[in-house]
Amino acid sequence: MRLTKRFRDLIDAEEILVLPGVFDALSARLAAEAGFQAIVGGGYATTASLIGAPDIGQLGLAEMADHYRRLTDSVDIPILADADTGFGDSVNVARTVRAYERAGVAALILEDQVAPKRCGHMDGKRVISVADMIAKVKAALDARVDDDLMIVARTDARAIEGLEAAVERAQLYRAVGADMIFVEAPLSTDEMAYICSDIAAPCLANNVEGGKTPILSAERLQEIGYAAVAFPVSASYVAAKALRAFFTDLHAAGDTAGLADRMLHFAAFHEIVGLPKLREQERACDVFARELLERVAELDREE
Repeated sequence: MRLTKRFRDLIDAEEILVLPGVFDALSARLAAEAGFQAIVGGGYATTASLIGAPDIGQLGLAEMADHYRRLTDSVDIPILADADTGFGDSVNVARTVRAYERAGVAALILEDQVAPKRCGHMDGKRVISVADMIAKVKAALDARVDDDLMIVARTDARAIEGLEAAVERAQLYRAVGADMIFVEAPLSTDEMAYICSDIAAPCLANNVEGGKTPILSAERLQEIGYAAVAFPVSASYVAAKALRAFFTDLHAAGDTAGLADRMLHFAAFHEIVGLPKLREQERACDVFARELLERVAELDREE
């Protein structure tokens, strides 16, 4: 089954889809190993990983598409990608969708912020006009080759125009044909329930630790009516805390003798990155080559 179809089926299923956030190919493999059915690669985590900077629109289309190409090459589960504002107007959005689709993502999020955007839980956001976003959603839908590639329309209008205006925007984006809706940064459980009850579409919840929205369990979010929940930055926070502590201790000690319990073993790490499987492929190709040459040599002798 195509990953786009698999992702769409997971969204349409009765059980809420839990999407852990990943920031590179290694974290994607670890998430897949843990048993997650799909993952999300948000711009916040990507920006921190690639350039060690905050999520304020500093990465471009080529950098993001290349990042997702590496992620899709590392795992065989669907990836929800972050297309930010589409990197321009409707013409740019069409190019973004084509680039992301070629990269192999199963779905992408397109938002109505003014470029350069910023993390949805930061202050100072601005949104484009409803008409401009409708044009972007239409361009995204027209540009995709695979109709199962899900276009997730995100609105950040809650912080600027209020909840009702944000929901009205979302309803219009859905009417255009957006496959899924993401109203960013609601401020309470009641607001989240209002979003899901008033928007006739699968809705995405966003659990950002320290952000503006209450952190709820997947079970509670399913009860409210969400189809999926993303944890886009959790893994980045965990990795940053662990590495900061490790580097501090390594700097103080000068060696890793007392830090081994915080590491994976040499062989265990090779299992994660797939070295044994690659070695098997390598041996199989070597055997094939030798056997072929032996058969050719035998035929030459017979002649």
